[in-house]
Amino acid sequence: MAEAVLDIKQWGNNLGVRLPAAVAREAHLHVDQRVRVSVEGDQVVITPLEATRLTLEQRLAAYDPKRHGGEQMTATQTLGAERW
Repeated sequence: MAEAVLDIKQWGNNLGVRLPAAVAREAHLHVDQRVRVSVEGDQVVITPLEATRLTLEQRLAAYDPKRHGGEQMTATQTLGAERW
């Protein structure tokens, strides 16, 4: 069993720890993998999530202009070789 004693560090307004390679390897974690972090009693639990690739249609359906700052490109005139 891989085990480590780590220090919690400030990261912006958040707290964070770096997982040693041996711990990540034993837990089958990898870079850019999504995980769920939860508190169970007095323990912090990190649970890997299934990798799901969203289709373009799913991504567009989830797009909320209010949340994401409106249109990405609001120019009404051409800036290059665009055709309107």
